[in-house]
Amino acid sequence: MKKLAIFVSGSGTNMENIIKTVHAGKIPVEAALVVCDKPDAPAITKAQRLGVEVALVDRKKYTSKTDFEAEIIRRVEAKKIDLIALAGFMRVLSPEFVNHFKGRVINIHPSLLPAFPGAHGIRDAFEAKVKETGVTVHYVIAEVDAGPVILQRKVAILPEDTLATLEAKIHAVEYQLYPEALRVVSSINPPLM
Repeated sequence: MKKLAIFVSGSGTNMENIIKTVHAGKIPVEAALVVCDKPDAPAITKAQRLGVEVALVDRKKYTSKTDFEAEIIRRVEAKKIDLIALAGFMRVLSPEFVNHFKGRVINIHPSLLPAFPGAHGIRDAFEAKVKETGVTVHYVIAEVDAGPVILQRKVAILPEDTLATLEAKIHAVEYQLYPEALRVVSSINPPLM
């Protein structure tokens, strides 16, 4: 069975959903590690409550991005991780890191990529007054939000939607789509990339 690491920086709602789905036997992986870069992130407590080991790698304790990522690589390799899911990990990984784990890192993004890349996909789509947006799960490559798409799902933006209601709709789709994508990716050997 493949071992999954989930990288987080904040509340960990997607992480929590993934772990619960794994524990329910609906994704054929072992949730083996959570990597978090923020010591005060609520995700840490959630992961511990769900019985998943947490590797806290606080970026502030490292003088360079290279040293920070080297420690993450050390922790991931020590656990013999096969697949990495970024779930609200608010750091751009270096090309060296991405290439080290080529084809084994996936990310979720709150838009229909290539539309609205970057940290504010929901807000950007809402402010652009488009009629639909969505959720994308994709492989991570050196360019941000540009990797091959694994799955996408559309979300309509209705005239009565507010930014808050749109965010809620997007998150609901994320909780369905990320586990689906992990099921797909975990069954591919070797990875598609």
